[in-house]
Amino acid sequence: MGTSRDHDTSVVVPAIDVASSTACLRSLGRSGIRTIAVSELDDPPGFRSKYADETVSTPDPCEDISAYAEALLSLAKREDVLTIVPLRETDVFALAKRRGAFEAHVETPWPDLDTLRGAQDRIELFEAAAEAGVSAPETASFDDWTDWDVEVVVKPRYTLPTPEYVGKEAASAFPQRSTTYVEPGRTPDRDELVAEMGHVPLVQEYVPDTSEYGFFALYDEGEAVATFQHRQRRGYKYCGGPSAYRESVDIPELDAAGRALLDELDWHGLAMVEFLRNPETGAFELMEVNPRFWSSLPFTVQAGVDFPDLYRSMAEGDLPDDPPEYEVGIAGHLLRGELLHLHSILFEDYPLVERPSFAETASEVLGSVADSPRFDYLSADDPGPFVRDFERVVEDALGTGSFPRIRAPRRASSPTAALGQLFSRG
Repeated sequence: MGTSRDHDTSVVVPAIDVASSTACLRSLGRSGIRTIAVSELDDPPGFRSKYADETVSTPDPCEDISAYAEALLSLAKREDVLTIVPLRETDVFALAKRRGAFEAHVETPWPDLDTLRGAQDRIELFEAAAEAGVSAPETASFDDWTDWDVEVVVKPRYTLPTPEYVGKEAASAFPQRSTTYVEPGRTPDRDELVAEMGHVPLVQEYVPDTSEYGFFALYDEGEAVATFQHRQRRGYKYCGGPSAYRESVDIPELDAAGRALLDELDWHGLAMVEFLRNPETGAFELMEVNPRFWSSLPFTVQAGVDFPDLYRSMAEGDLPDDPPEYEVGIAGHLLRGELLHLHSILFEDYPLVERPSFAETASEVLGSVADSPRFDYLSADDPGPFVRDFERVVEDALGTGSFPRIRAPRRASSPTAALGQLFSRG
């Protein structure tokens, strides 16, 4: 339980297993906003923050998203609650699906369900990218793909398999998203993939670059309120994944691509647009859109763009006149992510992606930590979340943790090379 503040406004923040949750609590708390941390977990890092003024247990959205939405709506009906922050695909879907019910009680700076589908359905997303003139790898439904002689990846069509997207039977469970890297000349087993994902997946041309670029934005009814960019230097895995080490950048072409896509979607709310830069053409090629706060949010705030407070300001109708500026060329880390990156080099194998040297990467990690001592959890004035995250690392190592764990790479029964289950990107 955190320290109470003299303010009559509360914001509901899901306390989940990523540092963006703690960043929201800290940002809002330091601005004098009272926070209500909600979670299906018994002891997430956010519950340890001194900025969590109240903690509330909720149903697990991956087990019963309707019950989770009801729990959020019950909190929304409280007179002190201004708005709710989306941190996961399940959060924003629950909020978007019942946006009408929520807007009777709180401010709703998130998209409606039709707009959200444009981001969570990758086929619709890439059609929008084409309309906006945004570069993207060749992408098609598995059933429409014919050229298996090139390097491709197979991934779910939907970032969240809800009944509205895939039907009630397929959506009875929420499996972790998986991506399969396919070597040229090998055709994956369609039935196996459909059984795993609950729907016909899509196939996408492989872009040979693991340096992901993120365009981050808060939009108000189709207009950009604030933006930020970073380049991911290391992910949880040597093939990519969530951000472990990243640096702030300011690239006009990246800004133009991100804005063009979100403008085309007539976006409202938060978004991270993920790109890879084609090493042959230099073009930023669209990967996906995360329609909520991103995992590297703590670094975004450290660089100068306080998105959680801007989100709160937009809910109150009190946005600043000018968009905030940020410091370019600085970097930050998630220490647990750095360890996972090194672990992947030693013990995991990803076809199409060259394995880096463990010794050289370890040296780079140590050097970058010394040169750029900015960390997602570690904070002198709020140590509780860092301590809990460290405990989580130990629990995962011992196999006793209650958090979702990263699965080892899946070995396909066919010759198809498979990429194991990953945490949600961004």
